[in-house]
Amino acid sequence: MFRTIFGAVAALLLGASLTMAAPVTLKLGHIAEPENPYGQGADHFAKLVKERSNGEIDIKVYPSSQLGNQRDLVEGLGFGTVDMTLTGTAVLGNFVPEVAVFDLPFIFRDVNHAYKALDTVGMDLAKKGEDRGMITLAIWENGVRHMTNNARPIKTPADMKGLKFRVMEQPVYIEMMKSLGASPTPMAMSELYTALQKGVIDGQENPLAHIATKRFNEVQKYLSLSGHTYASEPLLISKTAWNKLTPEQQQILKKAAEDTRDWERQLCRDLEGKFLQQIKDSGTTQVNDDVDKEAFAKATRPVWDIYTKRFGDKNIKAIQDIK
Repeated sequence: MFRTIFGAVAALLLGASLTMAAPVTLKLGHIAEPENPYGQGADHFAKLVKERSNGEIDIKVYPSSQLGNQRDLVEGLGFGTVDMTLTGTAVLGNFVPEVAVFDLPFIFRDVNHAYKALDTVGMDLAKKGEDRGMITLAIWENGVRHMTNNARPIKTPADMKGLKFRVMEQPVYIEMMKSLGASPTPMAMSELYTALQKGVIDGQENPLAHIATKRFNEVQKYLSLSGHTYASEPLLISKTAWNKLTPEQQQILKKAAEDTRDWERQLCRDLEGKFLQQIKDSGTTQVNDDVDKEAFAKATRPVWDIYTKRFGDKNIKAIQDIK
């Protein structure tokens, strides 16, 4: 009798130990500051996942390039050395070239057009990354990109001539600067503040959130609200990490990524004015909203032609046809 009871208790304890498996820990690296909207989104996402998995999935967030620059992080996904990352379509375009269509200058009518395009055409194109070992869970937001520099206010393309501008290591941005008569200088974000401070380059382009939270306004005299491109921020997970999850765990991550996408996009809209006011209040940077966007769109149109020659115009038309 004693042995029977003991055996039953042992079996129950063994069963409990099997169901109470050790939590899955995933590292999520990105380059933004924690107060950046998508930096806050990463923390929100980690919290949702932990709550919905009852602590079974623990996502550790590493902001501010702690795990490397964007290219390092995306490469790490393919090698299976990085679990998750947030990165721009511009950087992702070096691994999945077709997604660079979303960084073409002035391709979106407004942010709502961008959202619809990214959630449909964008997610379809992102599937091509699965052959490179990376899965896109959802596409979040970085924001509308603007120009800053230390030489002069930028109102027309002619004002760009001869300026040395930091760009991401992406053909679309390199060719865009060339079309404007500027000199593109590819550089990691982690090196940018010092390069601006020392005058290695004249200017850079980024969303207001990065300009404010990384304090680029401290070392830039002029901000011109050019709105030349919209920067999305896909949330990626390596196939190596994904395949270790159960179907239920995968579903938790997917749904949390989509819910955070909507939350984070709204946060971007809510904070944009705050970041602009923060830059104005700093007193270090003159803000100029008198930018001839039509002239910029016309001057940068050759970048569209480069993309079309390589991939055709199917993706461009699909984006333009979205209502």
